[in-house]
Amino acid sequence: MELDADVIAQLKRVLEAAEYLLPKPPARIDWTTCYAANWKRHAFSGGLEAIENIEGILIEDLLGIEKQKKIVEENTCQFLQGLPANNILLWGTRGTGKSSLVRALLRRYAGDGLRVIQVDKDDLIHLPDIVDSLKGQPYRFIIFSDDVSFEIGESSYKMLKSALDGAVYAPPENVLIYVTSNRRHLIPEYESDNRGAMMVEGEIHHGEAVEEKISLSGRFGIWVAFHPFTQDQYLEVVRQWVERLSAKCGKKLVWDQEVRDAAVLWSQKKGDRSGRIAYQFSTDYVGQSLLKR
Repeated sequence: MELDADVIAQLKRVLEAAEYLLPKPPARIDWTTCYAANWKRHAFSGGLEAIENIEGILIEDLLGIEKQKKIVEENTCQFLQGLPANNILLWGTRGTGKSSLVRALLRRYAGDGLRVIQVDKDDLIHLPDIVDSLKGQPYRFIIFSDDVSFEIGESSYKMLKSALDGAVYAPPENVLIYVTSNRRHLIPEYESDNRGAMMVEGEIHHGEAVEEKISLSGRFGIWVAFHPFTQDQYLEVVRQWVERLSAKCGKKLVWDQEVRDAAVLWSQKKGDRSGRIAYQFSTDYVGQSLLKR
């Protein structure tokens, strides 16, 4: 049975309209020149899109977190050498350098084969598709999800838990997962969660609610905690940044009590003491001081 010419023309218009609405397939990534990519969600699935420019931060620029840098860098070096290495949860106060550390590692080790794929928390349900595209690649990939927090039962929560558990969707040997969160267990914790706790033979056993909440974070091989700076730590980081930034401009500024007091006041107004706050103050202070000169 032959279709009427008008029907054929109408079907053609429908197909052209549908093609216009569908996203264009992302270009194939050349990992020899591309060091980082985003997973970009489309209507039905998604794809990897290259990130052209890597953030310029260096590991040396991350001040006041030497212990944390050592742990994460050593694990990453093990991974790059093909040695056993762990998935990592970087958790703690905002602005303390968790995500900046991962990006700084990429800048340092991209030449050694390190690649980073950024995945939004809600897109972790696509982990099987992402890791499938990385199998057999001669590079080492960190799947990086920043600022993650879940509610129990979310699809992304279940998928990440399965991947970390080495179950059906376990990543290949050239893939690790690094996640940052403000919460140690990635899930809100409430006072009522502890009501199910029991004392068994002198030991406290968590209730089911708590057990479920720590079951995800417990699947990360390494936890790295980032805590707020003490005032002395904060001022030391400010001092180093003031010296670095002013020297970069060719004018070394004097570190004295006046600067210390201004830095403390800045942190009090912000309600926080962290590496980010220290850098923001130093940038403002150095810029204002040199402008007046």
